[in-house]
Amino acid sequence: MTPERIARITNVLDRRQPDLTVIMENVHDPHNISAVMRTCDAVGIQELYILNTVISRHEKFGKKSSASAAGWLTIHDFDNTEACIKAVRSKYNKIYATHLGEQAHSLYDLDLTQPVALVFGNEHSGVTEECLKHCDGNFIIPQVGMIKSLNISVACAVTVYEAYRQRAKAGFYEGSSRLGEGQRAELAAKWGLLEG
Repeated sequence: MTPERIARITNVLDRRQPDLTVIMENVHDPHNISAVMRTCDAVGIQELYILNTVISRHEKFGKKSSASAAGWLTIHDFDNTEACIKAVRSKYNKIYATHLGEQAHSLYDLDLTQPVALVFGNEHSGVTEECLKHCDGNFIIPQVGMIKSLNISVACAVTVYEAYRQRAKAGFYEGSSRLGEGQRAELAAKWGLLEG
């Protein structure tokens, strides 16, 4: 492995955010899943949850667009909402869903520096009621156009880059790695980096 490659992997490990994640619920289009994977990797999200309760699991994601991203992420697959939420709750303090409801807050009012999971729903029907009942709140991305929704991969990108902005301002991408020693060592070994 070249020194440049070692430096790049080390740099990525140092900036991973172990307390920020995305849950995709019943997202149908593999290309949307792939685009979300790339965005998660770009902002330092390590763990991604894919919850499919009404559609069959994807054997492969959009291969061309996710091939590079999927290998750098820890992907958790669930087909049961309660099991997924239980796993997420063990690591994250808050779960917020994208949902246009009476109690929805603006994305820009959320504190995304805390341990948080962000739920994005199906392309046609959004986040299910079953999932919403487990969430701590819902949010909307402010829009002023005639169409009041964004593609799921775009909505995810806008949202996690707001998390990136808040976390960068708070210094979360500077200094020593935020990963636990065990997780960092496991990822380093998986990615071919021998640390010592």
